[in-house]
Amino acid sequence: MAKKLPKTDVVVIGLGWAGSIIAHELTEAGLDVVAIERGPWRDTARDFNVATITDELRYNSREELMLRNRQNTITIRNNPSQTALPMREWGSFHPGNGTGGAGNHWAGITFRFQPQEFRLRSYLLEKYGAKEMPAELVLQDWGTDWSEMEPHYAAFERLAGVSGKASNVNGEHREGGNPFEGMRSIEYPTRPMDQPYGPTLFAEAARNMGYKPFPVPSSLLSEAYTNPLGVKMGPCTFCGFCTNYGCANYSKASAITTVLPALIRKDNFEARTSCEVMKVVMDASGKKATGVIYIDSSGDEWEQPAELVVVSAYTFENVRLMLLSGIGKPYDPVTNSGTTGRNYAYQTANGVQLFFDDKNFNPFIGAGAIGMGIDEFNNDNFDHSGLGFFGGGSIRVTPIGAAPIGYRPVPPGTPKWGKEWKQATVKNYLSSMSIGCEASSYTIRTNYLSLDPTYKDPLGRPLLRVTFDFPQNDLKMAQYCTNKVGEIAKAMNPRQYVQNPTKGHWNGTPYQSSHVCGGFVMGADPATSSVNKYLQVWNVPNLFVVGASAFPQNPGYNPTGTVGALAFKAAEAIRDRYLKNPGEMMV
Repeated sequence: MAKKLPKTDVVVIGLGWAGSIIAHELTEAGLDVVAIERGPWRDTARDFNVATITDELRYNSREELMLRNRQNTITIRNNPSQTALPMREWGSFHPGNGTGGAGNHWAGITFRFQPQEFRLRSYLLEKYGAKEMPAELVLQDWGTDWSEMEPHYAAFERLAGVSGKASNVNGEHREGGNPFEGMRSIEYPTRPMDQPYGPTLFAEAARNMGYKPFPVPSSLLSEAYTNPLGVKMGPCTFCGFCTNYGCANYSKASAITTVLPALIRKDNFEARTSCEVMKVVMDASGKKATGVIYIDSSGDEWEQPAELVVVSAYTFENVRLMLLSGIGKPYDPVTNSGTTGRNYAYQTANGVQLFFDDKNFNPFIGAGAIGMGIDEFNNDNFDHSGLGFFGGGSIRVTPIGAAPIGYRPVPPGTPKWGKEWKQATVKNYLSSMSIGCEASSYTIRTNYLSLDPTYKDPLGRPLLRVTFDFPQNDLKMAQYCTNKVGEIAKAMNPRQYVQNPTKGHWNGTPYQSSHVCGGFVMGADPATSSVNKYLQVWNVPNLFVVGASAFPQNPGYNPTGTVGALAFKAAEAIRDRYLKNPGEMMV
């Protein structure tokens, strides 16, 4: 039996980007906020000390900052006819663990989605007609638009100190930015990153081919910055230990470097770490959340009552908690009914590896979000008429840093070990680079999230079951876009280049990206969405579910900037609308 605690105004589940932003905004509004985090408290000075953070074995190979599979994992399969099996170690994606969440070990690439993405289905039907829409796709509009999202993107960029170059500020067009970006209200808070040799070489080749390269928007700061909360950050040092690592220099924006230092000083905020939320508690009507049940590190069970519940964990746990709590109707792919688990999407990772004889890229110099990109083949920035697919990808060179254990670029056909492998490693380590194409993932009926009927976690609850495979739409798109990358690679005149489009079935073993989306999506219709445009759960007005779980599909961009914008959007709606008139916010 859970021990009941005194009631609070708000309980927030998860202290990553979304949870930390919302907790801060609501404490600023005078509410008492209790945040519950499954993992430990993370602190830069203690956990990411400059003397210990550059440990590839600990952080990259052994995944120190990721959720432990023995704590919780998922089961996976490609289609509903298969039996799902548990992931015994993380491969395809890296869920975070502890305050800061996956934002501690993210790359830092911080795009805004394009304006048409928020009404994607309507936009594509208007432009191309129903006959061009692949029958397998179940695309949806978000229920919001660019005018509503833009101010919240701006708020997140100011918080994180994002480095970049704007192309369109209040209708004023500027050279050097992304020409496909929606109109902005502000310039980026900090100047673009300095560029290493690889991105510079790529940008020169792309420009010569008529494309318009731009510096990748980066939450690794290019210069010293103080954000609106008074938190100071320093410039990136190109250390090469970034993706999968915490940042010792206070250079990579995350919740622990931008929000939590201000939040923990507030008397009306409390964080409870190493606590596992079991479920959201509902009243007898099923239309009001009354709090949460959680278990602490000693195994004691507690009930935290609250007037307002905000679920802001990683996508998988957001959806799993809703399923475990009986909130919303579970999605059924046969009848295409229900909303909880609906429209799960991922990302389509493609690339081209280039091998040169006359180049030295110093690949150990790098970071997760330093680079140059082009957007001519992303989303609907090119004509899709007659292609048989929709979507596209962000083409870019972002050298993350060639760590000595994991980075061994050798041409196809090279032996896996021995003298020839060693010789190839020496020959190619300094003179190789890659062009990536992180591309869209469009939803189909048989890609969804559900509770596994067989496997359970250590607390006896069903694991989340992921049913996912790449749609034919996305495979066609991946091949098309990778061919375009190959044309740029050829123009750079390497000794050899190797194209690696996404093909075949999704395989959960190799890392691809942590950009898992959907499952509790936003929209304007309760029949096909779980939350409204304010991230408020339909028919449960005091419950908000915030994160990439709200994306109805995933465009060809990294999701974090949009997750941050949605957090500000939900917080504003709670503060300025809900608190003044509690209830369903329809418009």
